[in-house]
Amino acid sequence: MSLVLAGLFVVFLIMGIPVAIVIGAASMTALNLSGVPLMVVPQQMFSGINSFAFVAVPMFILAGDIMAQGEISKRLVAFADSMFGFIKGGLSIVSVLAGMFFAAISGSGAATTAAVGASLVPELKRKGYDPAAAASLIAASGTIGVVIPPSVPMIIYAVIAQESVAKLFLNGFIPGVAMGVGLIAIALVQGHRRAYPRGTPFDLSTIWRTLLSASWGLMAPLLILGGIFSGVFTPSEAAVVAVNYAIIVSLFIYRDLTLKGLYQIMMRAGVTTAVIMFVIAASSVLSWALSSWQVPSAIAEYALSLSSNPYVLLLLIMALILVTGVFLETASALIILTPMLLPLAMQLGIDTVHFGIIIVVGLAIGMVTPPVAINLFVASTTANLPIERITKAVFPYLMALIFVYLMIAFVPLVF
Repeated sequence: MSLVLAGLFVVFLIMGIPVAIVIGAASMTALNLSGVPLMVVPQQMFSGINSFAFVAVPMFILAGDIMAQGEISKRLVAFADSMFGFIKGGLSIVSVLAGMFFAAISGSGAATTAAVGASLVPELKRKGYDPAAAASLIAASGTIGVVIPPSVPMIIYAVIAQESVAKLFLNGFIPGVAMGVGLIAIALVQGHRRAYPRGTPFDLSTIWRTLLSASWGLMAPLLILGGIFSGVFTPSEAAVVAVNYAIIVSLFIYRDLTLKGLYQIMMRAGVTTAVIMFVIAASSVLSWALSSWQVPSAIAEYALSLSSNPYVLLLLIMALILVTGVFLETASALIILTPMLLPLAMQLGIDTVHFGIIIVVGLAIGMVTPPVAINLFVASTTANLPIERITKAVFPYLMALIFVYLMIAFVPLVF
């Protein structure tokens, strides 16, 4: 019956049906053909989203959208530019650092790409940077948005794997920084080859001024993550704190947000949340069906029959994660892959937190690998460039991210 499910999944995708509908329709049809009462479908859909940890998802999305709209993101970019703009090609470094700063606020790759792109793309074009390369670098930097905590995909994985959200958040820092370092290395090489200009001259007074200006934005991750790791509040409570902090700063301190604008952001965040939660609910039905047909154990047995070498098997798992990320949205991919691959990973002796980082980073790379490359589409819109140009320019950054991905998987003592 699992083959029937796979066939239905492919057919529905070819028909151009949205992925969330495909997942639900294929699962429901296969269950019906196997004689399972369809009452199971709404039960599993509700069960899949019935977790307190998911309260954090809409809150982090809303907080990220509020901070992306106005002065918070612009001032973070200005602070990064004051520190590294003097280097040849320094605005490329600023793009990555701004992405890392915003990643510690938003928890979303698309939000990170949109916020940094809106602030930096016009300046990069004005200074003579290659527009496609600049947009692709910002898109690649956006992948860090779901690795450095807070991270919406990590929350989803934690619910499925019954793991601690705080542990996953704590272990997301070094991989996220490593991804940033890899992107900066490629950007510096390109900056020298293309003779990009230097930006803002190095000046301590400018750094101090922009630091003070960006201090409210820089305090956000300290407040959110500091509260989580110190035990003052849970990740779900931290998400609500983040929303209130973003509203207070934007409405009353920077005063760059109106009540009308806040309403529009809340409506947009509500739509985004509804899409994500529907994907999670539909994917929960698929996950239940696969578990009922013992597909995860069959996959584990088959993989172990291919090789007894744990490193070879880990490479196969990573390849499957990367390929899945190319075709599926992150939330649905997580809910499908985690129950299937986690038992195999545990048999290989991989810690569940380490595996969570592996699967989140692998699917994050999918955000810049077409056809479902959400970050590339956001960057294309922001830079007003054809998606084909950005796709070609992202290749060196993609290679850097894959290299770091291998390091994260095979050097667990470091990551």
